Amino acid sequence: MSAPLENLASYSAFVYSLPERHFFVSGSSLVLVPVGATLAQLEGSIECQGGIYLEIWELIDFSAQRIRNYSYEVYRGEKICWYDSWPHPEIPALAPTFPHHRHIPPNLREHRVPAPGISFESPNLDVVLNDICRDWLEL
Repeated sequence: MSAPLENLASYSAFVYSLPERHFFVSGSSLVLVPVGATLAQLEGSIECQGGIYLEIWELIDFSAQRIRNYSYEVYRGEKICWYDSWPHPEIPALAPTFPHHRHIPPNLREHRVPAPGISFESPNLDVVLNDICRDWLEL
């Protein structure tokens, strides 16, 4: 089997099997569409138990086998967490996963923590969903 970021078919198989790998996922509106010869955009949301939603946007470059950009936002009514790659070299605590980090309560805008497992070189959705299960679900 191909690596997920190798081509559109492999990433489609990875994305559309997320509910099978994560028992707490109750629905998905994710759509992966080509936007060029080697680019695709993933957009939509994943519904989880406990009223939690994950809004997702990714731009994938299959020729480079990497994610060019992403946005992952977690909601329970209101936004409770988000992940981004905006560099903050002035915050030494984020160095272990630079530039990837997540914003968590309290004060979502300013409270940033490292985001282990998030990268441009491998799929991130399993990591984000595992974080949701660990941090936000009461199972």
